[in-house]
Amino acid sequence: MKKILLVFSVFVLSISFSMAQTQVKPGVGVNTTNITGDGLDASGQIGWQIGASVAFGEKFYFEPGVFYQTNSFEVQSVGNLPVTDANYSGFRIPVAVGLEVLGNADSFAGLRVFGGGSTFLVTGTNSDFLDKDMVESPQWGVFAGIGLDIALFYLDWTYQWSVSNLQTDIDQIDLGKAHGIFWTAGLRF
Repeated sequence: MKKILLVFSVFVLSISFSMAQTQVKPGVGVNTTNITGDGLDASGQIGWQIGASVAFGEKFYFEPGVFYQTNSFEVQSVGNLPVTDANYSGFRIPVAVGLEVLGNADSFAGLRVFGGGSTFLVTGTNSDFLDKDMVESPQWGVFAGIGLDIALFYLDWTYQWSVSNLQTDIDQIDLGKAHGIFWTAGLRF
């Protein structure tokens, strides 16, 4: 009975999303990443992202997306290693639910709030001490944000909390979890 109810619910949601207002939203942006590891003196640096999402709905909406992203932070001291930058990149897949607080998907201007979960699939690193095999993949996170729509442009501000450690092996150095701020601007069609 539970399986039938689940299948029926998915079917009803699929029908309602297919009939709802749909917007394709390509975008580019910058981000900063901080880490929470113990005994580290690290600071976030600027990274970037490019990708797109698709929003389904008008007042209440559902928005999955895919973005290629780079994350960067500077580590002041790690054991005997000197000051160094750590960069890693991959695909971030956010899935958001949101609410149009002012206006709706068809309005000239609007204000949105949203939140959801994401996964980050690491594709590579560029660092003196951080190899791709040392970075946890996938990394899971939750996020919340606010968005502004004007005509066919949008601007989103998002804060993300990681729920998984940055690295796989924490015997030598514990980088902890990553926290990030994302600014994304783009078009909505």
